[in-house]
Amino acid sequence: MKNFNVLLVDDELEFLETLVKRLTKRGLNISTAKSGEDALKIIGGKGIDVAVLDVRMPGMDGIQTLREIKKIDPLMEVIMLTGHASVEVAIEGMELGAFDYLMKPADIDELFYKLQDAFKKKTIQQEKIEKLEEIIS
Repeated sequence: MKNFNVLLVDDELEFLETLVKRLTKRGLNISTAKSGEDALKIIGGKGIDVAVLDVRMPGMDGIQTLREIKKIDPLMEVIMLTGHASVEVAIEGMELGAFDYLMKPADIDELFYKLQDAFKKKTIQQEKIEKLEEIIS
């Protein structure tokens, strides 16, 4: 599988740094943001394939950020992360188009596999759209 671009969004700097090191070693291209607002600025300018969002952040929380991401790039896959188990938030995130939901501290292998699965889903969706566009034109 080719490298792909992942955006990690979390207000906990130490957690973010640990994830960056571990996922970079696995060959992913990682960008980071410390808030939902920063994430939206990055998404507007970069080809991000998959975002990993913390649910609870000061300012714009993960659910609000997810809503905005889906407006900007409906095909971008988003994995929600939280240290605070909440079935309601998980359901809301999935209804808004989140790919999956993981508890903190996330097992790095589990997160890595979910990232790969999310990227595969995005790639398949893009290929379907391209084929449809070819048929139409």
